[in-house]
Amino acid sequence: MSSNALHFEVTDTCKTTKARVGRLNLGRNHTSRGPIETPVFMPVGTQGTLKGLTPEQLHQLNCRIILGNTYHLGHRPGPELLKEMGGLHSFMHWDGGLLTVSWFYSYLFIN
Repeated sequence: MSSNALHFEVTDTCKTTKARVGRLNLGRNHTSRGPIETPVFMPVGTQGTLKGLTPEQLHQLNCRIILGNTYHLGHRPGPELLKEMGGLHSFMHWDGGLLTVSWFYSYLFIN
């Protein structure tokens, strides 16, 4: 397995409901972002922003990962601004994990 691969490991299963608990590895074990325990609170920052919550408040809520949308990020704020700001983490003032869905996934549901 590549060190950059997305990997999910089931760590426990409920005998009654069959619900699973696991660990999501974003392929960055060597950073502070590391694996994410599930189930997890993952707010959506579609365009690199969260409405109504600051990064500090997200940390207080024990949020470790934010979901973004590559299609929307490509339109606004756009790749030029993200590059100028030093990347998405810097743009968002977020030091936790980021998981983005691809433009193609969005395209399928928009069209």
